[in-house]
Amino acid sequence: MREVVLVSDADSIDSRLAARLAELRGERGWSLDELAERSGVSRSTLSRLERAEISPTAALLGRLCSVYGRTMSRLLMEVEEEPPGLVRAARQAVWRDEEAGFVRRAVSPPHAGLRGEVIEGLLEPGAEVPYDRPPVPGLEHHVWVLAGGPLELRVGDDEHVLEPGDCLRFRLRGASRYRCPGPEPVRYAVVVVLP
Repeated sequence: MREVVLVSDADSIDSRLAARLAELRGERGWSLDELAERSGVSRSTLSRLERAEISPTAALLGRLCSVYGRTMSRLLMEVEEEPPGLVRAARQAVWRDEEAGFVRRAVSPPHAGLRGEVIEGLLEPGAEVPYDRPPVPGLEHHVWVLAGGPLELRVGDDEHVLEPGDCLRFRLRGASRYRCPGPEPVRYAVVVVLP
């Protein structure tokens, strides 16, 4: 079961996310067929997503963010109210993809006037989250493993194994994949900076 939990109830967030995705497609004048071609996501899935009949997986949101040139945090922020400067832990947006074994916390939500954000990720043993392209080419990432793991991170053709305390810095220009081989869940922080 997938779940989106932000400061308000999940149904409301799903509805606002669906409406925002439909709005982004409309702003570009794209049909569902054209968006399906650009994103590699089926027309029927996109239609159900825009009607809030389904909740997106991390991989699906990643594909759509890539097409729309947004980070996932920025898209989720667009369906929330203006974030305050101080975000208490209890009010940080948490998004769960239970099917994939992935939990994502927006530690410092993006803001229209700022270029950076901090995200916390948690992957269960055996969990894998692939992204076939970056949401914004050249997006700067700093991935810091906080606990557990290890974290296997593929950036383009390069494979990295990160242990607690390790930090990897890169510019994302192609496909990537986050994977936790186990035996423990891995918790990590990602600092994302727009180019």
